[in-house]
Amino acid sequence: MKFEEYIQYDALGLAELVQTKQIPASELLEVAIHRAEAVNPKINAIITPMYERARNKVNALPAGRFTGVPFLAKDLYQEYAGVPSSYGSQSYIRQKFTPTENAEIVNRWENAGVLSFGLTNTPEFGIKGVTEPAAWGACKNPWHLKHNSGGSSGGSASAVAAGITPIAGANDGGGSIRIPASYCGLFGLKPSRGRTPWGPNRSELMHGAATQHVLTKSVRDSAAMLDVIHGFENSSLFRLPDPEQSYLELIQRPPQPLKIAYSTVSPVGTKVSKDAISAIEQTVKLLESLGHHVVEDQPNINGTQLAKDFITTWFSQCAHSLEQTRRELGKSVRESDFELDSRVIAAFGANTSAVDYIHNLQNWGKYVTAMNHFFNRYDLYLMPSTATVAPKNGEVATPSWQKPILKTLLTLGKADWLAQGALMEQLIKDNLKWVPFTQLANITGLPAMSVPLYWNKHNLPLGSQFIAPFAREDRLLQLAHQLEMAQPWMPNYQNIVV
Repeated sequence: MKFEEYIQYDALGLAELVQTKQIPASELLEVAIHRAEAVNPKINAIITPMYERARNKVNALPAGRFTGVPFLAKDLYQEYAGVPSSYGSQSYIRQKFTPTENAEIVNRWENAGVLSFGLTNTPEFGIKGVTEPAAWGACKNPWHLKHNSGGSSGGSASAVAAGITPIAGANDGGGSIRIPASYCGLFGLKPSRGRTPWGPNRSELMHGAATQHVLTKSVRDSAAMLDVIHGFENSSLFRLPDPEQSYLELIQRPPQPLKIAYSTVSPVGTKVSKDAISAIEQTVKLLESLGHHVVEDQPNINGTQLAKDFITTWFSQCAHSLEQTRRELGKSVRESDFELDSRVIAAFGANTSAVDYIHNLQNWGKYVTAMNHFFNRYDLYLMPSTATVAPKNGEVATPSWQKPILKTLLTLGKADWLAQGALMEQLIKDNLKWVPFTQLANITGLPAMSVPLYWNKHNLPLGSQFIAPFAREDRLLQLAHQLEMAQPWMPNYQNIVV
């Protein structure tokens, strides 16, 4: 098989070729590896190749929905026994940290027959909306190499967009599936709180705000993989009832006419680009042409307060990640093993009192209530996935003039001073101005997706984000498949620059 033929298929299409014996899985793997070797030096998507491991497994794959499909996992909470994991941090690389058991999500992927052949790039502990960790370097966008692939599932997004594989592992705690999907022109679904597993070493992450899934070229691949991975495990803190029908079967039927609210206003008052507004305007027209009723409206939520509550949890999670690393790896961990930004963010998080943290979590319930009321009137909520197309590599980095100040404050134990009063609001705007739209779904635990319906004049994509009521992944996937049939995007992948 030539690459030009390989890239025409989604994951289910490749699996069908293997199942019907039109092509052996070993040949698909070699095409994927050859493509990776050709383009990865340019995009830096795969940071831990697992090529020989895959070659050794190719003739003993279980029979499943994705048997023989080349697959990449994210180097963040998607561990493989015997394969070094770094979580994007020099601390784990220096210690040559190697897990002794698979993550449950990995077991479910492999039971479905995927052929895992590498781990993908991610920011340190997944804490940024771009992928440019000090440990591995920037992951570049296949549509334009001067731009970033997004974060934190940027390596997976870049690999799929570049045609290395049609499907790759991802997870999303603040937009980390939807942001790179938007920047790289992919379909990205964040499942509901508790829909997918985190075990065996974790019961959840960020109170269920973070969920595991994949990034894909096609909607049906995402639906089929959700069929494979959803469901309770012994480590699960949250438990959802199983869907009444296979997601893959369900998307074969178009949805009933939906009432959809939309907004292009940043919830934190930051600028929204003309591209983002145009993307939603075009999506509204497409929805109306398909018979859906679209109304400009938004939920009764204070976006700035929600952002503060999200940042409180996010920064506290970062503090926990660094402390957990110190405990897991021992005294040999050096503070210089962690990025400056991570240490500053962790300092903010560590300064949060228990009372303030619980108050923050109580507010999460208020946002859930507001969204439930909102969905009494609407079936879905539409917004841009991101405020702009992908930023250039280095554009979101901490300015060089700030770094000595931050280092001094860390040395003095005063980094939390930057999170006081009006400075906190500025901190929120600086952190979220690129990605102000995704955190709502994480805090409320609602399913959400980014659909690739727009490319600008420079051939850079920007996704349309839909949020659904709790546990209604079915509604999202049905609509996404309808949009995909009405305005196919897969042929666009031939226009990548690598």
